[in-house]
Amino acid sequence: MYFDGALNINGTGAGILFITPTKDKLRYVLRIHFPASNNAAKYEACLHGLRIAVELGVKRLMVYGDSALVINQLNKDWSCSSKMMDAYCVEIRKLEGKFYDIEYHHVVSDQNQLADHLSKLGSSRTVIPPGVFVQDLMAPSIKEDKEVQEVPPAEQLVLVVPLPTADWRKQFIKYLTSAKVPANKTETERLIR
Repeated sequence: MYFDGALNINGTGAGILFITPTKDKLRYVLRIHFPASNNAAKYEACLHGLRIAVELGVKRLMVYGDSALVINQLNKDWSCSSKMMDAYCVEIRKLEGKFYDIEYHHVVSDQNQLADHLSKLGSSRTVIPPGVFVQDLMAPSIKEDKEVQEVPPAEQLVLVVPLPTADWRKQFIKYLTSAKVPANKTETERLIR
């Protein structure tokens, strides 16, 4: 698994690339919709990559990243310098037990170009090409205090857009989410139009 994160003027994103033993490739883009540093984006990529690997039933995983900070902290060669980095490490440690073997390796940027490209797709908010999985992250996967909670990936897929109060879509969405029929015929007619 290769991972990377990107922060630019358009936004923050992360990329994950799995290469199977048969050289098949699975590509993932994470679009991060909360304030995050470049290191946080890289940690989000690594954490989500491990979660995906667990869901896929992977038992032996080689993890490659071009961030010396992330890789050295995960290898316990460097201590975590902030509560946020420590919280990411704690979440990743929870997932490590689900593998028979997991190794973290630092690679130079030239060897991480595909993950870097995916992370830039996520941060640039451009159209994602076919064959690439996309996930929108609405909140960090960690909390910076001592009690770290895992946020399931499925819960992060919902993009909530506030609607104007007089908007006809509000009643329609209410009907779709609660199966509650509008109170009067006028509201029903507006839903049908």
